[in-house]
Amino acid sequence: MTVTEAGTPQPGQVGQRNRVAVIGGGASGVLTAINLLVRSDDPDLEVVIHEASGIVGRGIAYGTNDQRHLLNVRARHMSAFPDSPSDLLDWALRTGRSSDPQGFLPRADYAIYLQDRLADVADDRLRVRAGRVLDVVPTETGFEIVTERSRSQASAVVLAHGNQPPRPLVASTTGEALPEAPWHVANPWELARLRALPADASVVVVGTGLTAIDTVITLLEDGPGREVTMLSRNGLLPKPHVGQAHTAWVTKVPEGPGPVSADEIATALAEECAAAAERGVNWRAVVDGVRPATQDLWRRLPHAERVRFLEVYARDWEVRRHRMAPDVALRLQRYRYEGRLHVRASSIATAEDRGERCRVTTTDATSYDVDAVVNCTGPLSDVRQSADPLLQSLLARGTVRPDRLALGLDTTAEGQVVDAAGNPVPDLHLVGPPRKGTLWESTAIPEIRAQAAQVATAVVERSSRRSLAN
Repeated sequence: MTVTEAGTPQPGQVGQRNRVAVIGGGASGVLTAINLLVRSDDPDLEVVIHEASGIVGRGIAYGTNDQRHLLNVRARHMSAFPDSPSDLLDWALRTGRSSDPQGFLPRADYAIYLQDRLADVADDRLRVRAGRVLDVVPTETGFEIVTERSRSQASAVVLAHGNQPPRPLVASTTGEALPEAPWHVANPWELARLRALPADASVVVVGTGLTAIDTVITLLEDGPGREVTMLSRNGLLPKPHVGQAHTAWVTKVPEGPGPVSADEIATALAEECAAAAERGVNWRAVVDGVRPATQDLWRRLPHAERVRFLEVYARDWEVRRHRMAPDVALRLQRYRYEGRLHVRASSIATAEDRGERCRVTTTDATSYDVDAVVNCTGPLSDVRQSADPLLQSLLARGTVRPDRLALGLDTTAEGQVVDAAGNPVPDLHLVGPPRKGTLWESTAIPEIRAQAAQVATAVVERSSRRSLAN
């Protein structure tokens, strides 16, 4: 594997190889690159991962350096290869880490795993190019990749840019975004800023999802005198995994292939949970049992029913589907018992800038004088509001469009990007969380690794057909 700065390709190189540009070096990009390399023996294949930092495998999900931030999926389900389910466990054993199949590895360790697996298959066909991609321009022969310092050509492109930073925090009373200030932590993964807070800091964390929980762990474990208040509209924390999970449940869902309603799905799952409880089976097995059918159920929901699901059922589903590790749940329980963590169903009404500190008033008329407000509201999904220059360029040209629910980009079921006119764009694909509007389940490794394999297969097969035609 060759890692280079973003530079202009040497004369004579462009067009001599079958170059696939992978935009993004997080989990989605690494898994795509691995699949491209192992599925093709073409010596003319060149896979170029464009990663702004030049460091692959990390991204937002696994970029943390806090070993207390754990995966929220058991190790036995996190292999990079669906046909080799023990791969992560074997790697963990070889590298001196826990190989407990029921365990939850640190997120930072998973980044190392991805880096190692890429290195295992890397040859002279792989490049990693540092620098932010500003545009992907369709050409007669493929695409031009425009970065901060270079231009290069590619015959195919896989967008693997992952999640966007959180949407800006807005005070509901004024409708204005919170200002840039010493107390405003707009990106929760700026761990250095969290660690630099006073040992007795009072902090408001906006959000109660998995990222918010990681933020709370960093704040309260590093500062025993700190106090955190978590705010969200519903005040719901993710449910915990149970210590051991051996019982499986085949969850019955509304039969297809015709349309289904959000209410029908909710009723069916409630009935399944009740049936499982009668047999001494935990509801978690029911939720896990519906996972293989989730994408099919989402496709069967008409648009209006998808909207209803998002409005009525989505949060209850998320807190049960994306659960936290048992050790993490115990930490939160201890914090709450000690009186250092409070969870409120509320949001920010006003935020009064007081220099180094801030006075926050919430919609339930409670005021807090705090050292920091941390934005953990989750990734911005509406790409039209993104500050990413690549997305802005693609949208402006009409090369891509948001999906109808503004959960990401519009694609075909197979991952081909759809343009503003509603047509699939040849040789332009998408892997990862921005496919949520099309698939719903598109943020966890089991789904992303399947997408990466599917897209890589399509790219390799199309490349082979082009080679035969020439």
